[in-house]
Amino acid sequence: MEKLDFITQHRSIRKYKPDPIAGETLNDILNAGIRASSSGNMQSYSIIVSRKQSLRKRLFYALREQKMTLQAPVYLTFCADFNRMRKWLALNNAPDNFDDFLGFMVAAIDAVLVSQNAALAAEAKGLGVCYIGSTLAHCEEVAQILELPQTVMPVVGFTLGYPAENPPLRDRLPLDGLVHHETYQDYTPQRVAQIYAKRDKKGWERYMALPQLRQKAQEAGVENLAQLYTTVKYTKPFHQELSAEILNFLKKQGFLKAEG
Repeated sequence: MEKLDFITQHRSIRKYKPDPIAGETLNDILNAGIRASSSGNMQSYSIIVSRKQSLRKRLFYALREQKMTLQAPVYLTFCADFNRMRKWLALNNAPDNFDDFLGFMVAAIDAVLVSQNAALAAEAKGLGVCYIGSTLAHCEEVAQILELPQTVMPVVGFTLGYPAENPPLRDRLPLDGLVHHETYQDYTPQRVAQIYAKRDKKGWERYMALPQLRQKAQEAGVENLAQLYTTVKYTKPFHQELSAEILNFLKKQGFLKAEG
């Protein structure tokens, strides 16, 4: 069980020491990453290591000014990538079947699996990470900064460095509320209330301790955590706008050619 402690004690780290990460340590983390499962062993992903402060500053603005992107010594971007394999297919006079939505999904899943392997390896070595959801949400800006070619798409990214904080563990929904045996067992209203009871209390307290978010909640007349999520944090216009941006960029990057 002790070997699982670094997994069960995962925390998102938002404050970092200035200590650099040795090349050997980083390579160990990346090597652990690429040992992740991969669809067809195609390894349809790429990892971009950003160390330069000047480049991370550009990412900082693209990722909506999240301070840890500048403070951590390394930012890793995991991309869905069929560019490399499609060129290999062309070199060998093989059909190209990956410029479609399924190709993106296969590559995106590969990239996420690799990122989690790398994150676990980093934490096992005493480093901290913080996933940045804005990597996908603002994929076109990130792609321009990283100079991504056709059929390459940024999917996830995280800051990497030695922690300068030890934040408390965030709550998780109970295991028996997430796991279904044999087939999916749909939720009754009563069961949903049971599953979210602890989250409703702890999550609300956490967000209300943040002055800016508390003010927004009060202005919006929000009364509970569920309302906070979809009235303040993740509104319908927000989702519609970002969904459209991501789909448009998928087309630009050549992932939706087969769909016309």
